Amino acid sequence: MKTSLKKFTIRFVAGAFGFLLLTNALGQRPEILFDGSVTGIILAPFKLILMGPLVPFINFLHQDPDTPPPFFLAGFAFYWTLLGLGLYYILTKLKKRHESAL
Repeated sequence: MKTSLKKFTIRFVAGAFGFLLLTNALGQRPEILFDGSVTGIILAPFKLILMGPLVPFINFLHQDPDTPPPFFLAGFAFYWTLLGLGLYYILTKLKKRHESAL
């Protein structure tokens, strides 16, 4: 089954937002990722990839106490879109390589 670039990217960004909301709803504080708990060990790689590079952006926006939430959402969506596009490119290259080897 072939998935289009647009559909893959939209699903990736929606999944990233869902993951962020779910982990925040479960009360996952950032420091719990490194305390050695099972939940922290499982979630740490995903949180580091999805949120790690955004820490300077988040810190910059927190300098102003009245930063509107859409700035955070726009920054997350932009980064996750780039991440989704890169992942799609890598997966299609691997799939083409696998199909040509058969």
